[in-house]
Amino acid sequence: MSFTVAIVGRPNVGKSTLFNRLAGRKLALVDDTPGVTRDRRPGEARLVDLKFGIIDTAGLEESAPDTLEGRMRAQTEAAIDEADLSLFLIDAKSGITPADETLAGILRKRGKPVVLVANKSEARGAEGGLYDSFRLGLGDPCPVSAEHGEGMLDLRDAIVEAIGEEAAFPSTEDVAVTDVDVTVDEVADEKTVPAYDESKPLRVAIVGRPNAGKSTLINRFLGEDRLLTGPEAGITRDSISVEWDWKGRRIKMFDTAGLRRKSRVQQKIEKLSVADALRAIRFAEVVVIVLDADISFEKQDLQIADLVIREGRAPVIVFNKWDMVEDRQETLEKLREKTERLLPQARGIRAVPISGLTGTGLDRMMQAVVDTHRNWNRRIPTARLNQWLAEMQMQHPPPAVSGRRLRLKYMTQIKARPPGFVISCTRPESLPASYTRYLINGLRQDFDLPGVPLRVSYRKGDNPFAPKKKRR
Repeated sequence: MSFTVAIVGRPNVGKSTLFNRLAGRKLALVDDTPGVTRDRRPGEARLVDLKFGIIDTAGLEESAPDTLEGRMRAQTEAAIDEADLSLFLIDAKSGITPADETLAGILRKRGKPVVLVANKSEARGAEGGLYDSFRLGLGDPCPVSAEHGEGMLDLRDAIVEAIGEEAAFPSTEDVAVTDVDVTVDEVADEKTVPAYDESKPLRVAIVGRPNAGKSTLINRFLGEDRLLTGPEAGITRDSISVEWDWKGRRIKMFDTAGLRRKSRVQQKIEKLSVADALRAIRFAEVVVIVLDADISFEKQDLQIADLVIREGRAPVIVFNKWDMVEDRQETLEKLREKTERLLPQARGIRAVPISGLTGTGLDRMMQAVVDTHRNWNRRIPTARLNQWLAEMQMQHPPPAVSGRRLRLKYMTQIKARPPGFVISCTRPESLPASYTRYLINGLRQDFDLPGVPLRVSYRKGDNPFAPKKKRR
């Protein structure tokens, strides 16, 4: 992106609404309740012919540094320092408040370009607040309506004037077509299995119950206080994505809101946060389920793990706050025994003890993420699968139903991510679920596929005599 813009203002002036309008998608949570946004959320914006990065911030409030509002204020000031330009939003309907004047003073001290944006200008009586904004000393206000998309052309012109033509439209050098090396991939046959790409970017979501240490874990990876943390439960609301490199590989990690039991989720904001976390799970490739080492494997932990497996994501379990455990060897043996016993649907799932506060075990966790992702992408040649299927039937033949033996004829892998297989057989509706579990356990053991969801479906073969009977 050519430049970065921070959207700042006091609570409930429409910052997240404008963020979604510029991003073209509903990325940030929006509600009439003040203080919905807490972390700073980055994004990519397009405004007519302008392309730039945007940062949604929390509303500025006067509070002590050790309070939640004080930590939110520090995140907002960090976004102002990071950005090249600030969009200072005010509510034209309610006019200028002391909080607006305080934020205006902070922006003037930074010495960076500022565009004064008067939001909700479509409301009746907004002219008074628009004229009142001149006393902030930040130039002419730009009247807009973030909810209805009014005034976006004027906002575009104001941004270009504040940032400058050269920064808004950087010159790009054309790359000659002859310099591009184009390679054509060969079509793989049944015997050719594509190799795992170690350099491909990896999407990872961090999920768990509230106050399990998810944001602290990501901050330790980044080496900075990028995400808002604290002793209060339920601080994170938006699913915030951060990017960093691990051993030369690009990692995009999503911090999500804590998932409580459905019966306890009553407020609208928490419902929106949970829905955002579920979208992050579906978008991710590997999902790290964070458990508190002291109170692990609660009913909600098992439900979260089951949700991840049913969605077909690659799961990894981490036992956080390991620095607070006294008898570590005995505790680790108990936790791993519970993992195998309580999660039979993902037998062999990798479980790693870590400490997000001290950084213990983070490399082992990332190695488990990469190994699980490799299994999640595995493809097995059809010839090996059919040879394996014949051996499995010899060891344990399918049961006879109504005096007739079921036969499994042919097997092939139809997809990866997660691995999915289809078996052609006679009377698939009569095959018991126990035999499917037998085949899945055999796949895990014989093809080294621990800890990832496996899908096995059945298809009834065509009757070769059906066309003849029809002709008769």
